[in-house]
Amino acid sequence: MRVHQLQTVRDMFDKKQRFVSEIFERNKRTLLGYLTRKVGRDNAPDLLQETFVRFIQHPQFEAVANPPAFLQQIALNLTRDFARRRKTEAIHLEFGACPDDVASAEALPEERIAHEQKSRLLRAAAEALPRRCRGVFLMSMFEDVPLDEVARRLDISRSMVDKHMRIALHRLRAALD
Repeated sequence: MRVHQLQTVRDMFDKKQRFVSEIFERNKRTLLGYLTRKVGRDNAPDLLQETFVRFIQHPQFEAVANPPAFLQQIALNLTRDFARRRKTEAIHLEFGACPDDVASAEALPEERIAHEQKSRLLRAAAEALPRRCRGVFLMSMFEDVPLDEVARRLDISRSMVDKHMRIALHRLRAALD
């Protein structure tokens, strides 16, 4: 009896996997084209992946009457979220040059002391970041690794890299306030 139950579960899993693979193959090109037009070539693959993740996470994804329309609606919602997030980032985050670690030799003693104090605060805040967030921040800011390459090296999505960078920059700014 137990072997039969295991085989039944395995068959159900295989059936679901084939269904998702077929839906993916039939719709990936259209969705990727749509997402590329809406969010650009760099962000479209991440949103495509997220579209299918959300589809699969739907409690009854196999029962969806029109999977292409459902996927399109998920993609549309993701592009709206993406646009809102970018707008918020533009308002609240300023990605500028990273300050040098050393105050200039011509700086007054008070300026050097203030600079050293800020450096200590920033170092402590960076060390307190979660491990993955700290890794993303250090690779990007101090190793000058492009964010797409950070995502590839850490095997995470570009949007996750962006999220880690937002967290890191927010916490570092907070440490200086």
